Amino acid sequence: MNPLAKELNEIIYRENPFVLEMLSEVGKKLFFPKGILTQSAEAKEKAFKYNATIGMAMEQGGLMYLPSVMELLPNFKPEEALAYAPSYGIPALREAWKKEILRKNPSLGSKEISLPVVSQAITHGLSVVADMCVDPGDIILLPDKTWGNYNMIFGVRKNAQLIHYPLFKGNELDLRGLESRLKEEAQKASKVIVLLNFPNNPTGYSPSKKEGEALAEIFLKQAKAEKNLIVICDDAYFGLVYEEGIMEESVFALLPDLHERILAIKLDAATKENFVWGLRVGFITYGAKAKGEARRFYEALEKKTAGCVRGSISNASRLSQEIILRNLTSPNYLEEKRQKYLIMKERAGEIKKLFATGKYENNMEAYNFNSGYFMCVRVKGVDAEDLRLHLLNKYGIGVISLGDTDVRVAFSCVEKEHLQDLFDTIDMAITELKNS
Repeated sequence: MNPLAKELNEIIYRENPFVLEMLSEVGKKLFFPKGILTQSAEAKEKAFKYNATIGMAMEQGGLMYLPSVMELLPNFKPEEALAYAPSYGIPALREAWKKEILRKNPSLGSKEISLPVVSQAITHGLSVVADMCVDPGDIILLPDKTWGNYNMIFGVRKNAQLIHYPLFKGNELDLRGLESRLKEEAQKASKVIVLLNFPNNPTGYSPSKKEGEALAEIFLKQAKAEKNLIVICDDAYFGLVYEEGIMEESVFALLPDLHERILAIKLDAATKENFVWGLRVGFITYGAKAKGEARRFYEALEKKTAGCVRGSISNASRLSQEIILRNLTSPNYLEEKRQKYLIMKERAGEIKKLFATGKYENNMEAYNFNSGYFMCVRVKGVDAEDLRLHLLNKYGIGVISLGDTDVRVAFSCVEKEHLQDLFDTIDMAITELKNS
């Protein structure tokens, strides 16, 4: 094992030995290399004559660039648009995003959390976390209604065991179902990983405040039973909550100081929150209970994470990070977000009204939803994939089929005035299939 990795492991062990236990074999071996990066940083500081260290081209004292490229970016200097970013992410962006996390999650209060490490959005962030924490055969608990890419990231790439629990009991979270499955799986392994995704993809459900507190209590109970627990919070659609009484904070906010056997990991991104899907800027943030020197503890985790980023993509796009940083500091930022939020809220409300009439009850029912980009319906009497193809081929309408009975509708990309026509057509298509 590299001496730098050993040093980081020793720091983590001193502050919380259970967190070190929860790292994968790869996670234990990860470190942030000194080598070229360190030498380049030293040269940047001290090489007053010639700096011939880093793999970027220079001319006339600045970055070499094609004018036809920079003409497309008139508001950026070449150093802001074209240079490499640190593997950790741009320092100012990391600080700004941490402030955003604290602003949006007041329950964090004075709890110590890490400085976010920048990923190439959440999918890459999940892959980094998988490298950090998942060994073959590890148990990952996730709901029966979930994003399909989790299987690719954790099941296919890491050969983890993906164990499903029921998301709903009636119109609420099946908390007992989760607790029962967690208790059962914790008897079989030294650690269990729980993956939470709220607002949920595909259903658009977020827990009530009471349910959020109950989740934290379930995790605490397992930790007190001397079970190591990693809780991954995929907060891709964070901030888009449309009903009163629903938890507007991440469950992550309840976990950092809960118990030394709980490692909480928050994955979020500008992607959906700021409507910049193609910029691919995400963040990985840790929360755990450290004995004393929390900053050193988190720095060790950050170095391992940045090392993993360096070993996969080297660094996320500098230009994308600079755009997000400027966006976060724009005087119009919060008002612009509020306006887009209201559009999404109106669409969700319109769908609620349509289903409240009962006009669709013979053919489909909506799963409870209150947030995010999506909602899901359970279709009655027809196969979901047959319905998807019928809608596409006859009516030119695209939806996503999930299993035999469920269809996901992304109201994020349908104008409010078109929603009734959309669901009326889905209803009609189900009737046609029943009669065919």
